[in-house]
Amino acid sequence: MTFLDQVYYLNYMASVISKVINGKPYYYLAVSARVDGKPRIVQQKYLGSAEDIDAAMSGATALPSRTRHLAFGDLAAAWAVIERLGVVAIIDGVVGGRRADAGASVGTYIALATANRVVDPCSKLRFADWWASTAGDRLVKIRSSALDHRRFWDAMHVLNPGDLIEIERRIAARAIEVFGLDTSSLALDMTNFATFIDSTNDRAPIAQRGKAKQKRTDLRLVGLGLVITRDGGIPLLSHAYPGDRPDVTQFATMIEELAERHRQLSGGDPELTVVFDAGQNSQPNFALLERHRLHYVGSLPPSDHPALLDIPASDYRPVPEFDRVTAHETTLDALGLSHRAVLTHSQELHDAQSRGFDQTLAKATRALTEIADTLARGKARRSKEKLEAAITAVCKSRWVNEVLTWRLTGQVPPDLRLDYTLDPDARAALQDRLFGKRILITDHTDWSTAEVIAGYRSQSDAEFGFRQLKDPHVVSFSPMHHWTNNHIRVHTFYSVLALMIAHLMRRTAHQAGLDLSVRELLAHLAGIEETVLLYPGQRGRPKARRMITDKTDLQQNLFDTFNLARWAPTS
Repeated sequence: MTFLDQVYYLNYMASVISKVINGKPYYYLAVSARVDGKPRIVQQKYLGSAEDIDAAMSGATALPSRTRHLAFGDLAAAWAVIERLGVVAIIDGVVGGRRADAGASVGTYIALATANRVVDPCSKLRFADWWASTAGDRLVKIRSSALDHRRFWDAMHVLNPGDLIEIERRIAARAIEVFGLDTSSLALDMTNFATFIDSTNDRAPIAQRGKAKQKRTDLRLVGLGLVITRDGGIPLLSHAYPGDRPDVTQFATMIEELAERHRQLSGGDPELTVVFDAGQNSQPNFALLERHRLHYVGSLPPSDHPALLDIPASDYRPVPEFDRVTAHETTLDALGLSHRAVLTHSQELHDAQSRGFDQTLAKATRALTEIADTLARGKARRSKEKLEAAITAVCKSRWVNEVLTWRLTGQVPPDLRLDYTLDPDARAALQDRLFGKRILITDHTDWSTAEVIAGYRSQSDAEFGFRQLKDPHVVSFSPMHHWTNNHIRVHTFYSVLALMIAHLMRRTAHQAGLDLSVRELLAHLAGIEETVLLYPGQRGRPKARRMITDKTDLQQNLFDTFNLARWAPTS
């Protein structure tokens, strides 16, 4: 029922009244009714200026002169989580206030940088242009001049490493409290990120050349360790370190901080399980876990324990909670401790390793066939020693020498010949002995076999977080346009915070019955846009009408889940 229909149906009296505002009359449709026997205005609706009413009556505003589309859904949903965490207040509470001419608080700038990392990562130089393409002005009231890239840099200058640690502690505690995160079991993992910092730059010692996990050995690296929850893959602790340091050397720093944080949150000795892979194994690291009375679930390289690999498959028992997984339990002394060991065989992993080895063998045999054909044509140029070195390099890939044998005959290049054979029996023995197997270790004697396996598999959540940070499109560590230690650490901080925001968004959607990846979630939210209709106005100034674009059923669910109506335009 329209407004006028209500007036007619209720038999109210309607009239047009004017109000003078700043010397100019504006008109309203006023509805009168008797209240306690006296006439009173009970409802009114704004009509506009005389020019607006005249234009509407003449049909001049039937169509807008132009339109604009602004990003809304993804940014608003991310900002909703940022507000629930109280990010701005926490940061400002640590670093204090700023001068009135600073444009905005440090917390506001870091929150804006975090939101940008979540939905559309760009440089601070491009930030103002990106912000203008969004409906962000309804989320944060900030002058356009305050979005200059140098203002962001000024805010980043304020934060020192001690501030970042304290801020992360408070935000993590807030996330646990507000979102009810289960922190009884956490996964720890480390990686590194390639940067484009010049080799001659001596202001960024945190960026060093090392073993690049992105295979960019020509670039300087920044190492990053994360501790995340099994409940949603939420990062609660991060540690940035020089990229030339082995991961295992950073384990102690992260465990010391993790133990202290968890002790503060739990109010006493922490009952906490840390999950990590074999890359963190060392006797001092396990001694540290024991000293802090932290439980653990880890793994050992199967090839380092041939006696365990020789246990026959008939000794393994099915694990009903997992498809095509069998397990065998024993005890094992390693790394200075006696562990409960769970040997597992996954047929899915077995098949994947078999397919990968097929590809490795195919590559090796192609290279050997080319060498053999060249020698058979008498076209050899290299000496026997150099050919042997080349063949050895071809066969150095994992497990190749266990199933492939070769023989190089002759002494001088024209007489050299190469023969090689694949041993199917050796291949079958390799698969039976090694493929699909893992050796898990833990100090949990109260956990079932399935719980140990599930605990270790939560390590994949940390790996997923790193893959997400290496996604160049959303929730990304790159691009990183910073070249000093302090700015790199701040950039790393808000990149990890962006990962927390994105995973909390995914967890919130999951709890609402919407199972989406981070990229899928952000794509659906990005489809919720704001349309601005610009109509010709008086004196050359256009009049704007705003509305949200049509939504699919899924988008409507997300709109409601994140309460986006709070920021949606009303006119």
